[in-house]
Amino acid sequence: MTDFIPAKFCPGCGYPIVLMMMHNILKELNLNTRAVLGLDIGCSLLAWNFLPINTFQTHHGRVTPTMLGFKRARPNSICIGMTGDGGAYAIGMQSLAHAIKRDEPITVIVVNNTVYGMTGGQTAPTTLHGQKTDTSLEGNIDNPISGPEFFRPLAHKDAFFARSAVNEPKQIQEYFRKAFETQQAGHFSMVEIMSFCPTHWKTKGADTIAHLNELKETFKLGII
Repeated sequence: MTDFIPAKFCPGCGYPIVLMMMHNILKELNLNTRAVLGLDIGCSLLAWNFLPINTFQTHHGRVTPTMLGFKRARPNSICIGMTGDGGAYAIGMQSLAHAIKRDEPITVIVVNNTVYGMTGGQTAPTTLHGQKTDTSLEGNIDNPISGPEFFRPLAHKDAFFARSAVNEPKQIQEYFRKAFETQQAGHFSMVEIMSFCPTHWKTKGADTIAHLNELKETFKLGII
């Protein structure tokens, strides 16, 4: 793929940053030709032709079992599932939990913007307590799920879990490198990335960055 393809994401979306950082590390580790990227239904599906690597779209919440099936069929591949917080922690939670429990050697990237982005900004599993969304007009009554911390007790001791944010590119690349190395060593890895969603946060410019930094107070960055 040599032609320039404009991004289909909303202006200010964090997904292009995540994809660029991921591709940087795949190239650095010389894994580009072995990488296979599965995309969940949601904002992630807009990346179906974004990168010059093998990519396909799965059903909502089914990216994890699809990628572990591909990994079993082609063990030498580097299998990456990309999903939003809704796809990972709501409809996809069962499949994700069992993949972690079995220590499947795949990498799951969860892009967390605390809302259902593609379908209009509804309350998600990661929506903050009191956060206003299109389906919680007076503020969310639940507390958010912290995915890596929730799943870590199920995992093998050599599995890798971490969280970064789209305004921390050096850290994102460090965690992706470790995640892909963990997969190559035969273990599960998951990296959650806190991401911008100015469309549904209803923020502009510096306010978008300020809100992301506020999210970091709840969703702590680092290796879990």
